[in-house]
Amino acid sequence: MKYKRILLKLSGESLMGDKSYGIDPDKVNEFVNEIKKIYDAGIETGIVIGGGNIFRGLSEAGQAMDRTQGDFMGMLATVINGMALQSVLIKNGIDTELVSGLKIDKIANEVNPLKAKEYLSNKKVVIFSGGTGNPFFTTDTGAVLRALEINADVILKGTRVDGIYDKDPEKYKNAVKYDTISYEETLQKGLKIMDSTAFALAKDNRLPIIVFNMNRPGNLLKVISGEKIGTLVTD
Repeated sequence: MKYKRILLKLSGESLMGDKSYGIDPDKVNEFVNEIKKIYDAGIETGIVIGGGNIFRGLSEAGQAMDRTQGDFMGMLATVINGMALQSVLIKNGIDTELVSGLKIDKIANEVNPLKAKEYLSNKKVVIFSGGTGNPFFTTDTGAVLRALEINADVILKGTRVDGIYDKDPEKYKNAVKYDTISYEETLQKGLKIMDSTAFALAKDNRLPIIVFNMNRPGNLLKVISGEKIGTLVTD
């Protein structure tokens, strides 16, 4: 395998499946089947999930709320998603720890990088929920932070498209896909891989990012095996 320890970033919206909000059990099961393949292959796996499937379902209420309160609601949404994923992972025989950037004792342990690395070394999947624990930071930034804390080899950003394109491939049939692209090119071309804070943190620490289609069965294992799936962002 090309990578031994990875951080998998999933959007909250990816858990919706065909629903307009919430969690689709079938989609969670699909993701767990993919995660189990790399777990059985001995890959040490950390996971960060967004919360947009839950909090954005409250968008009308969110517009009237203070930004700080809204961000904490979003963080709580990621905890709910983490609990759902943990439950299905455990049901499938995958030893899993749920940790949180927010202190929620009865649900998740507080994030501790040393403990997280210990869990990973002991072949446990670690789900990082609760964002960074602070408002004004996205789950993209949280994902890069957690990847650096656990010394991950790479961030794998699972999406519904095959990688990074010069324009939206869902809108433009002539969109061109990049197999590899540098951090600098990404910035120059204005390609939105992650939010600017997250991307700057990855760039400064030379942490490679692979953007790939998580919805295609087998893709996750192929990426980790070194097959040219998706787009690699590096120096």
